Amino acid sequence: MDDFIPRNITEKLSSLLSYFPIVGITGPRQCGKTTLVKEFTRKRRDKKYLYLDLEYDEDLAKLSNPDLD
Repeated sequence: MDDFIPRNITEKLSSLLSYFPIVGITGPRQCGKTTLVKEFTRKRRDKKYLYLDLEYDEDLAKLSNPDLD
């Protein structure tokens, strides 16, 4: 991820995660949502994060049944 482009939203994301246990990120396809999250969590290894891509049925099912691993 050496090509990561710093985004203004990074500080807002950090602020939201300090208050809310869950933050959703939405936007059009190919705008950098996944890259943003992966780079954000890579730099903050002091906490555990769970990334769910709701286009995948398995990840979507985790919202209905949180006991799924």
